[in-house]
Amino acid sequence: MNADPPIPLPAALTGRSALLDGLRPVLGRRPSVVVITGEAGVGKSRLVRELLTRTRSWGTPTLVARCQESDAPFPYAALPDTPLPYAPLIEALSRCRPHPEDLPPVTGALRGLLPELADLLPPAPPPADDPRAGQHRVLRALCALTASLGKVVLAVEDLQWADGSTVAFLRAIVSDPPPDLGLVLTARSGALPHTDTEGGGGLPFPLRPPAHVVVAERHLAPLSVAETGAMAAGLLGARAVPEEFADRLHRWTGGLSYVIEEVLREWSDTTACPAGTAGQPEPPLPASVRRVVVERLRHLPSDARRVVAAAAVLGDPAPVQLLGAVAGLAEQETRRALAAALKEGVVRAGDGTYAFPYGLARRAAYEAVAEPERPVLHLRAARALGRCTTPLPLVRVAEHYRCAGLRTQAVRCLEAAADRAARGGDAGTAADRYLDALRGGPSAVVRDRVALKLARVALNARTGPQVPAALREVLDQCSLGPGPSGEIRLLLGLLLRNQSGSGLEALEEIARAVPDLLAVSTGQAARALAIIAIPSLKGWPVGEHRRLLAEAERLLPKVDEEDLRSAVLANRATALALMGDPSAWDAVADLPEAITVEAAARVHANLAGAATALGHPERARAFQDRAWQAVRTNQAPYLEAFVETTDMLAAFTSGRWAGLMARAERAEEQYQDVPDFHAEALLVCGLLRLHTKGQTDVARRLLDRAVGTTALDTGIVLTSAAAAVVRVHLAADRPAQAVQAAEGVLHHVRRTGAWVWATALAPPAVQALIRDGRDGEAHRLVAELADGIARRDAPAARAALLTCRALLTATNGPQTGAGGSDALYAAAADAWGALERPYEAAYVREAWGLRLLAAGAAGGLTVLHEAIAAYQDIDAVWDVLRCQRGLREHGQVTVRRPGALGYGDHLSPRERAVARLASLGLSNREIARELVLSHRTVEHHVARALRKLGLSSRTEIGSQLGP
Repeated sequence: MNADPPIPLPAALTGRSALLDGLRPVLGRRPSVVVITGEAGVGKSRLVRELLTRTRSWGTPTLVARCQESDAPFPYAALPDTPLPYAPLIEALSRCRPHPEDLPPVTGALRGLLPELADLLPPAPPPADDPRAGQHRVLRALCALTASLGKVVLAVEDLQWADGSTVAFLRAIVSDPPPDLGLVLTARSGALPHTDTEGGGGLPFPLRPPAHVVVAERHLAPLSVAETGAMAAGLLGARAVPEEFADRLHRWTGGLSYVIEEVLREWSDTTACPAGTAGQPEPPLPASVRRVVVERLRHLPSDARRVVAAAAVLGDPAPVQLLGAVAGLAEQETRRALAAALKEGVVRAGDGTYAFPYGLARRAAYEAVAEPERPVLHLRAARALGRCTTPLPLVRVAEHYRCAGLRTQAVRCLEAAADRAARGGDAGTAADRYLDALRGGPSAVVRDRVALKLARVALNARTGPQVPAALREVLDQCSLGPGPSGEIRLLLGLLLRNQSGSGLEALEEIARAVPDLLAVSTGQAARALAIIAIPSLKGWPVGEHRRLLAEAERLLPKVDEEDLRSAVLANRATALALMGDPSAWDAVADLPEAITVEAAARVHANLAGAATALGHPERARAFQDRAWQAVRTNQAPYLEAFVETTDMLAAFTSGRWAGLMARAERAEEQYQDVPDFHAEALLVCGLLRLHTKGQTDVARRLLDRAVGTTALDTGIVLTSAAAAVVRVHLAADRPAQAVQAAEGVLHHVRRTGAWVWATALAPPAVQALIRDGRDGEAHRLVAELADGIARRDAPAARAALLTCRALLTATNGPQTGAGGSDALYAAAADAWGALERPYEAAYVREAWGLRLLAAGAAGGLTVLHEAIAAYQDIDAVWDVLRCQRGLREHGQVTVRRPGALGYGDHLSPRERAVARLASLGLSNREIARELVLSHRTVEHHVARALRKLGLSSRTEIGSQLGP
């Protein structure tokens, strides 16, 4: 049986086009020799077939001879282990039709070998007295027959299996080739010669043609990751496959074309191609690939099979000493065994180690190991790794112990690996290893200990739902004492609060931990109380959080442990800051200097976010700088994400929008496993899509996702998203819908009493109520806001209150003068400017200018142009357009800034936005409301879009617009 893979189905020659283009002209010059080498399955036969196909297009005949393994002889061989001499050549030449007049007499010696040509060949010469002379005569006859064919290309494949007579023919033909012959040879790279004279590049004889012969030697390397992905896409009929899938496919197949095709047979259409492979299992091992590997193993001597089994068990590349220790062989025996395995292409050498050429080959070799032998080899591997490697690869050793059936030792190694990662600050890896240890079925004592370690480290990792589930399972065993039980429950609550999107559930879990903690540790109980004292918009009323904070403060004098005392003080400062309590900054001053890096990053990020929301920009910058300093010295993905999203929110609030979209989109993609951070990234993406691009439909989808994702929300996501949606409805003249968009979040604000967090929402909500004719509700809302922020240190909320009071003057009729609307608007705009909030300041000036224009008062045009300039400074395109529409509605002509870019035959961003909405079936009037444009402007944009797209009807836009 031939152990090389069969020729695969036709497929695109991914990554080989340039090679083909280079070889074709070589065969066009005669005589010529093309040598193609590469490992089995790399695509040599496929390349030769394509090369010969292109050669036949010139009208040149081609012949193909394929050598066979010595134990797979051609039919009719005299002895099973003795191949018929010249068998592959005879098989190929039997299909040619030479001209009899071109055949010299010596070719008659081939009558017995080529009965198909008996009517063309000269008479057979008399038998030679010496058998060697007869063999030589046949050799000469074959060379003469080949020369008589004239312009022909002869391909001889798989020369690593060539018998001696075929090698003699090729040596003779290469040393003196016929003038019109093109010769193509293929061989496995690294194959050992079959003759005493070693050839080069995998050939069984030295390639020494005369100087006039054109020679091209090419080695086919496996496909790269990118080429593997391109080939997979072609086979699946897809435009592309995900990069991660291409990488995994490359590891499974080693970039070998044949193996790639076999693996992808089960993915025969684009719907079966995985969109992402993070959780995808390994592919099934194709039977054809298994047969190829097993057939090669069958040819190996016993020691080589033992070494290959050891390599399969080890999995990773391994040196000689390690392979020998697992196989139970001495070093010299191991080296001889490896030489045999290398010859057969079963393993590959590299940097002093040996491994399988691709992942599926390793799986096939592992499955070939008898099941009773596997535990023995895994136990040897675990012990040998302990002796031969430094530092000890604990995770690999644990896996070997597990496969050997020694669960206790496996769990011990996993716990040690997690401890090592935790000491190195790698919280994510530590959490994964502790989780693996829990899954390994440890004893109750070990399980409880590992669970506590997992709970402690998971806070600084970005974990999935499996960690809370594992901790709950341990708690349900009821084997923990009050101290460990309370601490795990506390940490589980924190994990749910910070990472799993379970807001109230998290608070309740922490509250349940307090009684257990009080029984063993006042410090832990105080810490738990201080944690749930931190308010949130989806949590309990602020009064309840104040009560819990008072409880924590009552316990604080009894806390002796410095780390717990620091934690309580940090949470106390955070809670007070988020409530807008004037004593918060004194609480910050009480924070100890010697707190851990993790605690410093966490508390300063919390304080930076609170200071930004409250309206203390200088404090926010100072806290944010300290948070970045802390996170840069610690490998904690959760804390890094925390600081980054806090920084993005501060950048948006302060109008630093340049480059912010890219940051937000990157964060949105990276932080999907932490709900609150993901929600904040979605919020920034949505707000920027709205204000800088005017993509109201995209923005609303992003904002809806942000609202649905956030867990507890400390006053940012819900209010800011609702405020943006209210503005969209107001711009589209939908005041009733604007009021409805605000009501849900205002309910949260009223329920919790967290009016300091209503900063973003209150002004547009008041505007919506007034425009919907609900003046009384607008006045009540402003009164609630004023009462809610009284005695609070919340400059931003006070600026929002000034804005609301200015807006309320519209319900009293036109007013000017120091005591009227002008003074209120001016005061509000100045307040926002002092807080470094350029967007809010511009928003106030917009409302002020429109109010003046509506009243026919002087200065309206100037104020509105000031708003436009302010919006332009931060690239708030959508808001500029809204202001310009307001000017037009009041009879003012707007002039476009000079220097605008032309788009030629391409759609401008505004034309594309209009065209997309038109393709969805919206009328021009609906589009005008959605994008804050005039009806006439929309008409112009639609007309230009149709012209540029070459369409006659807006119903055709959808198919031509593209992504």
